[in-house]
Amino acid sequence: MRRWMLLIGVAAMCSTAALAQTSSQTAPRRDPFFWLGEINKASTVINSEEGLLDPALAPRIAAGLNRVITAGNAPNGRRPSLVITFEPLLIEAAGVEATLLHAGRSSQDMLATVRAAIQRDELLRLSDQLRRTTETMLRLAEAHAGTIVPNYTNGVAAQPNSYGHLLLGHIAGLERDAQRLREAFARLDRSPMGTTVLNGTSWPLNRDRMATYLGFPATVENAYDAAQITAAEMPVEIGAIATGIALHAGAFVEDVMTQYAQPRPWILLQEGGGNTYVSSAMPQKRNPGLLNDTRAQASRVVTLGIGRAIQGHNIPPGMSDAKAVADNTAVTAGAVTLLEGWDRVLKALIISPERALEELNLDWTASQEIADVLMRKYRLPFRAGHHFASEVVDYAKEHDIRPTDFPYAEARRIYATTLREMSLPEAELPMSEAEFRETLNPVAIVRNRATAGGPQPAEMARMLAAAKARLDEDARWSAERRGRIEAALSTLDGDFGRILARAP
Repeated sequence: MRRWMLLIGVAAMCSTAALAQTSSQTAPRRDPFFWLGEINKASTVINSEEGLLDPALAPRIAAGLNRVITAGNAPNGRRPSLVITFEPLLIEAAGVEATLLHAGRSSQDMLATVRAAIQRDELLRLSDQLRRTTETMLRLAEAHAGTIVPNYTNGVAAQPNSYGHLLLGHIAGLERDAQRLREAFARLDRSPMGTTVLNGTSWPLNRDRMATYLGFPATVENAYDAAQITAAEMPVEIGAIATGIALHAGAFVEDVMTQYAQPRPWILLQEGGGNTYVSSAMPQKRNPGLLNDTRAQASRVVTLGIGRAIQGHNIPPGMSDAKAVADNTAVTAGAVTLLEGWDRVLKALIISPERALEELNLDWTASQEIADVLMRKYRLPFRAGHHFASEVVDYAKEHDIRPTDFPYAEARRIYATTLREMSLPEAELPMSEAEFRETLNPVAIVRNRATAGGPQPAEMARMLAAAKARLDEDARWSAERRGRIEAALSTLDGDFGRILARAP
């Protein structure tokens, strides 16, 4: 039944992803316990070297802190996520003198830093999956640069287009999602540490050095903003980014579903591998489970994303309603899952160029070209040309005539009638029969487009190359930021290790 289908395999991408090897599946999950440990390491190093902590006490405190971290990293180890539950373990391991690390600190700035660091990791994870899904779509666009399909507006077949061009349109939307993500990352990637609760502290803390150890390139400038405003604002902004991705995914899936519901669609899912499933009652059905699941996940992400704004709404500064790590990571994790599902959809699509062209020739989606050619080449006013084309379509539908079969003599008659109705001088239809038929050829229409950004081969080649370049840049961006964070934490471990080595 489906022998007419053309299965387009998706080849492996060569070099783009090599710049960001750490994937969302393999990158370490750094939880609040991890970051509380890193903050305490940094406080030990900085304060003992800058006169805020007796250097003689630092090795014993470092040893106690190291025992807490080691125990927490063991299977079923205690990994408290709050300052007030982490500190008792530190006191137990190093004595009450360990609380000297708390000079100029508060749960407010510490947890704001923990949350920013975790959200930063999650945004990089989301960025990587967004790029991978876009890469898959780009490969599909390249494979189908010359596949001519119907496009739809207002739910109705509108014009012929290249399927690759349609996909590049979706890629443009995903690139805007990536831009918003990078912009949000820059606002998030600032350290709140050292701002304490509202207005700083009398302790001369080295905020810049703390930021550097934790992999932040800068600090949040205003101490009140750090834990009261930006800490509640960033989850809402990240939720909006996830919502935008979900809206794009949902629109894509629904566009595919428009075809999928037809008796002879030109686009389907490859069967097997969990892509489709059979009906328990109707043997002919192959339900598109992967499409349904991906759309459902998009709806979940929209719910989670908008929920950050709802939860952060109408509360005074400083409240923790919208700051919870679990709630905020659920948004980005949900968006990653959505993009993984969308990636599977793209890899499972079966597209039939022959069936798509057949559908185009069943309808009059090329009729606007008649008006365009009559105006561009023969200077006929557009509205007159549009009226002529509309009359041709009405006659064809009334008499069940396809574009390829429309009688040229009837076109000439309708043209003469149109000129009289529009009070224009009498004239013969200036198009020859061959030109009239070529004007209705969907393949020729797409090939002959002249607009910058259109589906014609030269523009497709240019836009495909530009999209590849942007994805390469996205990979570099992610790799650079991951590298900076890893290098900073490695430096912190080295400096902390030197103090730890002096412990008795």
